[in-house]
Amino acid sequence: MLGFGKKAKQEKRAVPFDPSSQRAAIRCSICTGEQVAGFQDIHTGQFEEVMLIRGEADLQRFMAQYGVREVVKFY
Repeated sequence: MLGFGKKAKQEKRAVPFDPSSQRAAIRCSICTGEQVAGFQDIHTGQFEEVMLIRGEADLQRFMAQYGVREVVKFY
């Protein structure tokens, strides 16, 4: 039983990554500098967000979690 106003932590599901049709990418905002890591479809260009990147540690965690060696940045 949880206390008043507390929510149970939900386990985050990993987004499926298919290297044959997707590439790891970071979408960067020109105005705010915000960076979001995710996967971009090679054929359509559609971007699926996975996590917010606040620093080098977040980027390294994203790359380790999905076994990615190279990440492309786009604005």
